[in-house]
Amino acid sequence: MSNFDRNTYVPPYGNVATQAQIDQGLRSYMLGVYNNMVLGLAITGVAALGFYLMSVTTDPSMAVGKLRNGLMLTQFGATLYTSALKWVVMFAPLAVVMYFGFKIQSMSAAAARGTFWLYSALVGVSLATVFFVFTGSSIVRVFFITAASFGALSLWGYTTKKDLTGWGSFLIMGIFGILLASIVNLFMQSTAMQFAISCIGVVLFAGLTAYDTQKIKEMYAEGYGSEMADKLSIYGALQLYIDFLGMFQMLLSLLGDRE
Repeated sequence: MSNFDRNTYVPPYGNVATQAQIDQGLRSYMLGVYNNMVLGLAITGVAALGFYLMSVTTDPSMAVGKLRNGLMLTQFGATLYTSALKWVVMFAPLAVVMYFGFKIQSMSAAAARGTFWLYSALVGVSLATVFFVFTGSSIVRVFFITAASFGALSLWGYTTKKDLTGWGSFLIMGIFGILLASIVNLFMQSTAMQFAISCIGVVLFAGLTAYDTQKIKEMYAEGYGSEMADKLSIYGALQLYIDFLGMFQMLLSLLGDRE
């Protein structure tokens, strides 16, 4: 998505930071990554719940449609999620994240942060549909399972001495594979294929969490002492945000209780 994967920065002679300064800077940088990621998830959660509440009603007089599980849709919900507008809701986050990837080198840190917040909100609008399918209690349960798993995997990726670079190509190819399989399954509607996609997806996003954490840590030197570090922290937050949501959606498909 961008060329931020280089980690070849070497401070010029006479301007070498002490190891203590680098360690402190790295801790601040990683804290910024996680803070940005958590705020992005919070924006997504608020947007998803808000749009869900605006989309359903318990008053038959206000309902203009009904889902197969009996949920009644308001005019707002029917327009947003059952009309042609649903394709805009589905693909708008993809358009924004692609723009982010292509433009982050030239945009300011403030613009990068704003674009990430916009992306998080649009993902929330799209994810509101999980409330149509799964019970609220199971969504909360799976969220905490995901958070615990993500935290452990990210900590391992940060602290391990093992070089995870070789994982990258395999994991990314795997993600493309399950995306293609998911598109095919939209037409096949195979529960066995969906189960396999979800199981493989959990493993892939788990691996990506550790891999991306290590890569983000190593990217720190590239932006050390400049505004680039701020942009790198936002870019890193985006990567971990995507890993978290991918794992959450796969686990929800496996463990969530349907309405």
